[in-house]
Formats: sequence, structure tokens, C-alpha cells
Amino acid sequence: MKKIFKTLVLAVFVVLVTATFGFAEYTATGVSEFPYFQLGCLIVGGMTIISLKQKYQKIYTGELMGVFAMYTILIALFTAPVFNTIKTLVS
Repeated sequence: MKKIFKTLVLAVFVVLVTATFGFAEYTATGVSEFPYFQLGCLIVGGMTIISLKQKYQKIYTGELMGVFAMYTILIALFTAPVFNTIKTLVS
């Protein structure tokens, strides 16, 4: 039961972070420039992390949450609004 609960907590975290990413990108860019590819990469990455938790139970749930949070930040860096902001700051 504890194994299923930890995996469920991780799945809820992945869904909430992915939904937050989608909402933030929608408000920043709108429908016309929404980064569907980055959202797809985030979903596939989340599914991979959840499957790793199911297969290897000795991995801590907090570690996987941290890994997914850093992966989300990395994906968000390569979206158009963030890239344009960085380009403006450098120029």
C-alpha cells in the first residue's frame, strides 16, 4: 500500500507541475504560439519518471520530484517567451 501511495503522490506532482507549465505558457504566449513540442516532452518525461518509480522502489520520491522540477525548468528555458527575454537582456 505504501508503494502505491508514493507512486500516486509522484503522479499527482507531475500532473500539477505539467498543468502549471501549460497554464503559464498559455498566458504568456496565447494559442497561436503555444509550445506543444515542449509540453509533449514534459509529458513523456513525467511518464518516464513515474515508470522509474514503479520499477525501482528504492528511489526516494522527493528525489524524483526534484528531478522533475529541474527538468521542467530546463524545458521552460527553451520556450519562445523565455528565449526572447534572455535575448533582450543580452542585447
